[in-house]
Amino acid sequence: MTVANRPSRVSRLANHARCAALLFAALLVPALSAPAMAQEPNLIFKKSTVWKFLTPDDKLAVYGIDDPVVDGVACHYTTPEKGGLKGMVGVAEEVSDISLACRQVGPISFKSKFEQGDVVFREGRSFFFKRMQIVRGCDTKRNVLVYLVYSDKLIDGSPKNSTSTVPIMPWGGGADVLKCADFLK
Repeated sequence: MTVANRPSRVSRLANHARCAALLFAALLVPALSAPAMAQEPNLIFKKSTVWKFLTPDDKLAVYGIDDPVVDGVACHYTTPEKGGLKGMVGVAEEVSDISLACRQVGPISFKSKFEQGDVVFREGRSFFFKRMQIVRGCDTKRNVLVYLVYSDKLIDGSPKNSTSTVPIMPWGGGADVLKCADFLK
């Protein structure tokens, strides 16, 4: 390569700046796309499943969250957490095996209207582009709230999912039962 054909120092710096900007955008976009009602899940407990020597074990972790729009509904989900060196450093890609159970835990009331498939909770599952989501819907015929957990990637999603339903029932004293269809957008 002759001196005339070699990229200048300025163009190399511009290429580095573009790469840094793309990396920054890749990290920033998932953070900005998180729902405004994001909450931290409550860790209930962890159970080791695979023993690792000198590094953290593989574990199953059970978390609890409250529905941010529907008072009186709580969901619990279990996710596998990778141990080993990659898990310790935080760069392990977590698998998509997530189970979900949602229940009525008090009188149900709706804070606002919602759309079918609205995100209840979202969490990153790898360093780049993979996330787990819990979404909510309403079975209007049966007056049941339906929750779905799944994981997706930037390129392709995962067929692994879990569904849980919460029939809207009176709570203590026979109060009127709300219809979830009345709160759909």
